[in-house]
Amino acid sequence: MLSVFLLVLPIFGLIAVGFLARFIGLLNDRTGEGLSDFVYALAIPCLIFRTLAKATLPEVQPWGYWLAYFGGVAVVWVLATVIARRLFGVTETEGAVAGFSAAQSNTVLVGIPLILEAYGDEGAVPLFLLIAIHLPIMMTIATILVEGRGTSPLTIARRLITHPIVIAVILGSLARLLPGGLPDVAWALINPIAEAAVPCALIAMGVALRRYGFGEGIGLASTITVLKLLVHPFIVYVLALHVFQIPPTWAGVAVLFAASPSGINAYLLAERYRCGIAIASGSIAMSTGFALASTILWLTVLGAG
Repeated sequence: MLSVFLLVLPIFGLIAVGFLARFIGLLNDRTGEGLSDFVYALAIPCLIFRTLAKATLPEVQPWGYWLAYFGGVAVVWVLATVIARRLFGVTETEGAVAGFSAAQSNTVLVGIPLILEAYGDEGAVPLFLLIAIHLPIMMTIATILVEGRGTSPLTIARRLITHPIVIAVILGSLARLLPGGLPDVAWALINPIAEAAVPCALIAMGVALRRYGFGEGIGLASTITVLKLLVHPFIVYVLALHVFQIPPTWAGVAVLFAASPSGINAYLLAERYRCGIAIASGSIAMSTGFALASTILWLTVLGAG
């Protein structure tokens, strides 16, 4: 329990730094928005580019693995969107943010250390395979959903082509084709920006949490937390072990990946479009707060660690 607590502690710490800095006036709301813009437009694209450019993908795709994890993603995304729209009366764009918050996992700060601690080197291959495609797929789908509200297909296509996330996906995929990869001088520029993504994003979210709090959406944040920490991993567990019958280690990695709390990218998406910020920040904070108990539950179910 202590080791799991120590895994989620840095997340709370960085959020608290942003919250307190805004509370005592060291940072203002404009600074938080600027940090969010930097992360979304530069840092996250660099992180995606680096992930795709350096990823080693298998020649034969493990379709059962992909279907088990992203099947769970699809179900909780739809559930969260429908619940947010019909029970909480949010707008369409806010519904998309709610769905993204329920489906997007915090892979960097929680998923990676937790899974490697539980499964060691044996879990590294399925873990990094999922990481290689998780963020690009999730961010691209979320962007399409947000951009596609009442917009013509031509306009959507034009916005997507010039969108920093989509550009990063395309360039990262192309970089894999370069013989010998990128030169060291290129990585010397890309790596520092990519590594700034997580701490800057969490501090910016702390500023937003001070500004928006849970708003009137604590009920929705609670619903998203249940979907993220319990429903999502349960669906993946059933699909992985009882439908596709993938190897236990791969199944465990997928379940723990799904059981990670809501990822910071939901907040970044909301901040980017200035919509659903309280939903995203509240869901991330609440799901992270309950992640200790839910993680212990799933580790026990899986018999891992």
